[in-house]
Amino acid sequence: MLSTGAAPPETAPIEIRPRVTALRGGIVLFTLTFVYVLNFLDRQLLGILAKPIQDSLHITDGQLGLIGGLYFAAFYCFIAVPVGWFADRTDRVSVVSLACAIWSGATMCCGFAATYPQLVAARMVVGFGEAGGVPPSYAIITDTFPPGKRATALGIYNLGPPIGAAIGIAFGASIAAAFNWRVAFIAIGSIGIFTAVIVRLVVREPARGALDPAALPGDLGKPPFWGTVGSFFSNPVLLLASIGSGATQFVTYGLGNFAVLFLMREKGMTLTEIAVYYAIVVGVGMGAGMVVSGRVIDRLTRTSRAAYAIAPAASLAIALPFYIAFVWAPGWPFALVLLTVVNFFNYFYLSSSVALVQEEVRPDQRVLSGALLLLVMNFIGLGLGPTYVGAASDYFKAHGSAHSLQVALYTLAPIYLIAIFFFLWLARVLGRTTGKAAA
Repeated sequence: MLSTGAAPPETAPIEIRPRVTALRGGIVLFTLTFVYVLNFLDRQLLGILAKPIQDSLHITDGQLGLIGGLYFAAFYCFIAVPVGWFADRTDRVSVVSLACAIWSGATMCCGFAATYPQLVAARMVVGFGEAGGVPPSYAIITDTFPPGKRATALGIYNLGPPIGAAIGIAFGASIAAAFNWRVAFIAIGSIGIFTAVIVRLVVREPARGALDPAALPGDLGKPPFWGTVGSFFSNPVLLLASIGSGATQFVTYGLGNFAVLFLMREKGMTLTEIAVYYAIVVGVGMGAGMVVSGRVIDRLTRTSRAAYAIAPAASLAIALPFYIAFVWAPGWPFALVLLTVVNFFNYFYLSSSVALVQEEVRPDQRVLSGALLLLVMNFIGLGLGPTYVGAASDYFKAHGSAHSLQVALYTLAPIYLIAIFFFLWLARVLGRTTGKAAA
């Protein structure tokens, strides 16, 4: 409960309103998190079902990397920017609902793809739709929860990826094992179309900036597109947060898109074992990391804004030796234990960077700024990470390596150091700006 020091005589409405706000906030957060679950589930389904898709369509690791990486990101990253600008000027809830319907329909089309080009086209449309899901949701959540609770709320929202990945692994692998990979795409896509309708009926559009300490009254106006873009890329805080996050995602997406294939090919797991044990590892490791990181960042940033950068830098330094050990591990049970630790520490950056960007910009620029954050970090990570791993695996295989995918994953280790460097640089900048503001 917040105390203002001068409470009005009508105390009853003040006691009731926070409960109503908390209830509505919980409904909004739950609904948008479920949409994010589907968003990430649809995105990761290709990697989860990589082996049966390869066997069916006769594609290489490099082609698989291009579908999950560059081809997908070409639409996902760059469409997010105009979508973000549009959502800043219109109803953000409608944008999320429409986007969910588009990517879910395209996911169903993946299940009907008979050739590699058809699968590529369907995945590009999935990327087009998913571009409108996350940035507006960031802004809706930021305008639903006050400062001091936003990193925690965004941390809960960012449970979407681990839950989506875990459900995708368990559900997708089980269906593929029982039927075939096509049924998994069609079933999950149909659930998304139903969810798109629920979003439009349940979630209400919050007032922009109403919960900010210096909220502007009335209409905030229509923010200029190029002005917002220019201020984003000229702000060293936003730029360094984006690049550090992008370098981190280079590792997480490079590993994530090939983890199932790696565990089956190099560690000897079956699709049925993947559906149970790997799903638990992803759900527990990533999920715990998202929740803990949000709470840690909310607490640490009360005393220093530099914690937005120090927390992800420290977590990545801890994750690095466990990642190398995971790639090396001789058997899959030990490898999964190590991967749980890796997944826990790999994702501290996400809640941190999202909360930092949302609080760094004006309320009427939050969707576009969130889209620009996604543009940078997803083009680097989602666009180049899986593309690189697939191409590197094909390269090492062509040069006689019997464990080409394992060698390719080893080469991701130096990227951890690059990400740590950028987050430490960001911590220094945040320390300087905080000092100037205090002065």
